[in-house]
Amino acid sequence: MTWLRWVLLALVAALFGLFAWQLSQPKDEFVHSAMIGEPIPEFDLPAAVTERPGLSSANLADGQPKLLNIFASWCVPCRAEAPQLAQLEASGANIVAVAIRDRPEDVAAFLEAYGNPFSRIGKDDISAVQLSIGSSGVPETFVIDGQGVIRYQHIGDIRDSDIPKLLEELRKAGA
Repeated sequence: MTWLRWVLLALVAALFGLFAWQLSQPKDEFVHSAMIGEPIPEFDLPAAVTERPGLSSANLADGQPKLLNIFASWCVPCRAEAPQLAQLEASGANIVAVAIRDRPEDVAAFLEAYGNPFSRIGKDDISAVQLSIGSSGVPETFVIDGQGVIRYQHIGDIRDSDIPKLLEELRKAGA
């Protein structure tokens, strides 16, 4: 019975060592998306609001790079990133959007309150497009090149410090 105690003690020590080693490793905050370098899946979404046309995969393969923003009116971080989206638009970024599980009147109220930097807004009631491009939540922003290929994925709300990176990725996607 003594040998069993030593085996259990050795197992606990090994697990403790493994946990300690993992905690000592540098934190990697970059999410490696499987969709980077892949063409955007085919879709055709109706307009989320009457003021902007809907969005299709063909709109993303028209020769011009774009930012594709996944948002929702009920999303608090989406409200927080609205000024940064306006800055990106003012810097020349063409931003299109997909509104997730949202009502047209709620999207319209959101755009009225926080601004509308989007040239097109598609309505994704069942998150089909969101899931097909590898988005796990809102907000998320993708850089799509002029051929409709995903080049970069930004998870979470856009902060002031993220604007130069997004503009650089957009510039690279247009090269």
